[in-house]
Amino acid sequence: MLTVTAWATRTLGLLVMIMLLGTMLSGPNAVAASGPAETITASPQWEWPIGPPFRIVRPFIAPPTPYASGHRGIDIGGRVGIEVRAPASGIVHYAGWVVDRPVLSIRHGDGLISSFEPVASSLVAGEPVARGQAIGTLEAGHCAAACLHLGVRRHGEYVSPLLYLGGIERSVLLPTRWIEE
Repeated sequence: MLTVTAWATRTLGLLVMIMLLGTMLSGPNAVAASGPAETITASPQWEWPIGPPFRIVRPFIAPPTPYASGHRGIDIGGRVGIEVRAPASGIVHYAGWVVDRPVLSIRHGDGLISSFEPVASSLVAGEPVARGQAIGTLEAGHCAAACLHLGVRRHGEYVSPLLYLGGIERSVLLPTRWIEE
């Protein structure tokens, strides 16, 4: 039986191996490792909420159960005061404080909600936003160095924002055996 620490270590190791394999096989749209952070280049469905370079300083780590620990989003390196933009059109779902940080969430179509922290914003719930529109400015408080935490929920479950930003190729199910005709 695995302890939580052993399970987390194995899971993180597996994720790193998958990312490295994807880098070797995917060509120009791959995740490129650069020290402890990753730099992403891709053709996204959504716009990145802050300008390049897109440095992920902490990746998405799916929790094993809905209430277990994990990292339910990505942290993108930035600078305090930079403009944060809407990755896709939607309606402001929430604008306010969660514990000690300003948070903004946008409801998009298809059951998607994106959330950003720490982001100071003058927007209010119910306000429409367009893709690429400025939604606030990055503040200090989430990482040791300034970073934007971007989370995405689809039908209430957290998913990796890279699915919408172009950093992860979609999975393709392959047959387990070939059917001969």
